Amino acid sequence: MAYETERMDISMRNIDRLKIIHEVLEGHLRQHQAATQLGVSRRQVIRLCRRVQQEGNRGIMHRLQGRSSNHQLDAYVLEQALSALHDSCYDGFGPTLAGEKLKNLYGLDLSICALRKVMIQTDLWTSKRYGSRHRAWRERRSCVGELVQLDGSDHFWFEDRGPRCWLIAYIDDATSRILYAEFADAEDTITLMRTTQAYVQMHGRPLAFYVDKDSIYKTYRTTTIDEELQDLHPITQYTRAMNELGIQVICAHSPQAKGRIERLFNTLQDRLVKELRLAGISTKEAANAFLWTTYIPQHNAQFAVAPANTTNAHRPLLKDHRLSEILSLRTERTLANDFTLRFQNQYFQLFPDQGLRPTLKLSIEVRLDGSTHLRFKDRSLRYRAIPKPVQKSVQVHAADQLLKSLMTVKPQRPALNHPWRQYKGGAQPALFENQNL
Repeated sequence: MAYETERMDISMRNIDRLKIIHEVLEGHLRQHQAATQLGVSRRQVIRLCRRVQQEGNRGIMHRLQGRSSNHQLDAYVLEQALSALHDSCYDGFGPTLAGEKLKNLYGLDLSICALRKVMIQTDLWTSKRYGSRHRAWRERRSCVGELVQLDGSDHFWFEDRGPRCWLIAYIDDATSRILYAEFADAEDTITLMRTTQAYVQMHGRPLAFYVDKDSIYKTYRTTTIDEELQDLHPITQYTRAMNELGIQVICAHSPQAKGRIERLFNTLQDRLVKELRLAGISTKEAANAFLWTTYIPQHNAQFAVAPANTTNAHRPLLKDHRLSEILSLRTERTLANDFTLRFQNQYFQLFPDQGLRPTLKLSIEVRLDGSTHLRFKDRSLRYRAIPKPVQKSVQVHAADQLLKSLMTVKPQRPALNHPWRQYKGGAQPALFENQNL
């Protein structure tokens, strides 16, 4: 009784309802007026009045209050679910992903709310509280390929079964579809160019890439004199390549600005890690195959949304877009008087009869396959690699050191009794007593 009284005292709704019913019982309020105030039918008011007369104030409370729900989970089903989730391969699974696996693998269909409550009670999962911060909402782009968010995530994707690696992902802003993703050893310029090449060959050229302010995409060095004269701004190798492909590179001012791919990595670091664990995958090659054939299609089917406009904004590659030349690292070097170039401690000798003269600026391209190419404007140059110049021999070096030491010897001062010091003027002193010698 104390429990019911306590529950009745803390329920403001029951107190208000009870007051109206007492007004009806005392004749101060008509039944249809009480029905209007309570938002119920007149028949329900009659039932409440009868129950309060028979049971007292406790009659205003719902019959199921303090009792188990008629729709509670079957104890056997709940025991099966908890037994499956106690397996070590399900460590760290959240309620949503755990519910999906229980349904797909064991045929146990449990609601997410009920599973979350049980997992919290059994210490299988701990709820997280996220602080609320005000962010301005940006509307999605309307077409696929109009804006593609690009980023990489460094994470223990294989947990303790394999090395730590990066996941490079391309997600469409209009649909939240993963258009391309790949596991790689690092997030550097070469890796981004290689994954972008695979992306544009698969889907075409998007209108823009939305990236962060990493040094791969944005440089902060000062402009050179030549760039100032040409009114150019310094750009990175990746941004230069995207400009040649007609793809705009937009740098976000904060991680929240490109929140779509940030949330994607939060999802992948939870779901994909566990999917790789269940599949027993511990290498990048097997993970990429699983990613392309299994996970990405399932992820897009579950999380992607329909675009506002069905037009595909991707543009095809043109004949002028020679990806092997565009997606390369370019560096300028000055041609020496002997028609040689030096680059990364390597020396190149250019062949004659190519219309070149010393002091010209030549472009050196290091392509994705590791090959090196020399170009002048739009023309490829013929050359051959030559060994480094032979250094001086040890004997020549020793002779140079001896000559240098002789040149730096101080002159000897004459002694105090030297004849030169006895000379006072007039006839020169006889340096030798016997002049005939």
